[in-house]
Amino acid sequence: MTDNLHLNIVILAAGQGTRMKSSLPKVLHSLAGKALVQHVINTSKKLNPEIINVVYGHGGEQVQQQINDSEINWVLQAEQLGTGHAVEQVTNKLKDEQLVLILYGDVPLIKVETLTNLLEKAKDGFSLLTVSLKKPDGYGRIVRDKNGLVENITEEKDASNKVKEINEVNTGILAVKADLLKKWLGKLDNNNVQEEYYLTDVIAMAVKDGYTVETTQPDNEHEVMGVNNRLQLAELERHYQQEQANKLMAGGITLADPTRIDIRGKLIHGQDISIDINTVFEGNVSIGNNVSIGANCVIKDSKIADDVVILPMSILDNASVGKGSKVGPFARLRPGAVLSDNTHIGNFVEIKKSFVGLGSKVNHLTYIGDSMIGKNVNVGAGTITCNYDGANKHQTVIADNVFVGSATQLVAPVKIGKNATIGAGSTITTDVAEDELAITRVKQKSIKGWKRPAKIKK
Repeated sequence: MTDNLHLNIVILAAGQGTRMKSSLPKVLHSLAGKALVQHVINTSKKLNPEIINVVYGHGGEQVQQQINDSEINWVLQAEQLGTGHAVEQVTNKLKDEQLVLILYGDVPLIKVETLTNLLEKAKDGFSLLTVSLKKPDGYGRIVRDKNGLVENITEEKDASNKVKEINEVNTGILAVKADLLKKWLGKLDNNNVQEEYYLTDVIAMAVKDGYTVETTQPDNEHEVMGVNNRLQLAELERHYQQEQANKLMAGGITLADPTRIDIRGKLIHGQDISIDINTVFEGNVSIGNNVSIGANCVIKDSKIADDVVILPMSILDNASVGKGSKVGPFARLRPGAVLSDNTHIGNFVEIKKSFVGLGSKVNHLTYIGDSMIGKNVNVGAGTITCNYDGANKHQTVIADNVFVGSATQLVAPVKIGKNATIGAGSTITTDVAEDELAITRVKQKSIKGWKRPAKIKK
């Protein structure tokens, strides 16, 4: 539907947000891992507009740098003189035939479906998104005539006691034909308590000119809640996360506690998955069927195949875990870690930019970096690949069926042949051939009468 509307979207994001008590512009504060204004931009793009304008003011350079979107038209509001003044800065980007949608950079959870309904109602000139609140304090009230048609919006500071009893309030989100909007913006004045140019004053102008202001409401008030302080930010975060949790459970995932999971990106998943408490998903994550994820895990931009067990306190970052594998507890898979099927990565093991082959095990207190590990390899506790010489990274290659003893250092570049065995406590600096045993131990020596150093008392 929106493809045929010649849609022009204006996102107001110039406010300082003093109640956030922060040097960071309000619209850059994060919800579900993304800036507030980024949520609004992402939703806007789903409406297929001809242009998206973001009106910035306070901390504008920071906003542009963080969003860094070439599709956005950035518009400066040098002085913050009200919402009407902010929209007026965009008038040179409005074409008469366009439909203008006004959104807010600190209202992150507005849904595409709600905006689609609003735009549908604006085809005859004007539509307004309202919401009915049990406690409407602080909001502009929707004043209707005896026929139930919108007459005007009265800001609370300018409202009489009778008007303050109205519980239908203005969200600020509206859609209007561009030619009409430009005409009405030119007639705004700041004759009010705040001495600001209110965008809401165009409602009365539309009525005076004979236009019916159509209204629609969102499914819930959280869609239109703005963020003015950290309490409101936390409330929206919890609401958003609860919605994500509900979707996961409806899709075949068991959550130990739906109030203790965070989705900060996109999670694609199969069925019969169990997720324990305090797990965080970031970026793009894919999970197969019959997967178990323990408590307090962080999984970012990673792929997890079927029948995998991720034990508690594990971190996966840009990693891939093969079918039937087991990871953790306290394991860390860094970018470029690729585990084949039926691998075991145990406690306090770190894997970085390495491939671990089918059925191989790295079970204890080990660092594997810049390595290629074959099939059915066993890497003993305390082993490290010494991949960095102080200037450059080098690769370690371990072929199939190798046994690496505990507390071994493999100094890259080095290759270990098939079926080779590395004795515990060895430092390997040269290649090891197939089927060989390599061992580098200093002969044990005992010193009789040796006394352990004692602590010197100060």
